[in-house]
Amino acid sequence: MSRGKKLDLFIGADIDDGWKEVQSERKSAVSNEILEPSKHFLMFKKEKRRGKTVTLVGEFHMPKADTETTLKSLKMKLGCGGSYKDGWMEFQGELKDKIRELLLDRGFRFKHKH
Repeated sequence: MSRGKKLDLFIGADIDDGWKEVQSERKSAVSNEILEPSKHFLMFKKEKRRGKTVTLVGEFHMPKADTETTLKSLKMKLGCGGSYKDGWMEFQGELKDKIRELLLDRGFRFKHKH
């Protein structure tokens, strides 16, 4: 290309294409069934998010208010951050052994080898 000429490229899409909002389904269905702690069979998952480890525990079948209070007390005892999403509690860090002890004291059960 010589100096002074502009390269004309068309990049993009027409707005008149009939744009639609993409609505994806949830990865897992949240159950409305409420169980007492001794009937739960929890399991652990470990994920990396932005280079840091996140420990997931679930799936909980309790009213949201009860899970929020349980999560709050666990976060205070562990000294870490966390949240509750789609029936799973998420904790910042690799805390599987500590979480297991605290939940067993509250009467929860775990799947075999989890």
